[in-house]
Amino acid sequence: MATSKSVLHWIGRNGKRAGVTVAGFALIIAGVAMLVLPGPGLLAIIAGLALLATEYAWAERALAQARRRAKQAAAKARSRVKRKKRAGG
Repeated sequence: MATSKSVLHWIGRNGKRAGVTVAGFALIIAGVAMLVLPGPGLLAIIAGLALLATEYAWAERALAQARRRAKQAAAKARSRVKRKKRAGG
């Protein structure tokens, strides 16, 4: 039979996981909506993935991929700005 201490620990752990899951998916859904509405959509999606990554390995992998893609996009944007400056635009 489980002790009351272990039951409380189980409830606390799963309550935290449920809260993180709900909040993380809420951020992702809000971010997706902000992709077509005014607001920082990509930032909200990445924040949601970062929150979910505290509890789920799949979210950690998705966050790593999103970071890689963001770095690639930033590098591409910087190279375009440099080319435009060199062209005199």
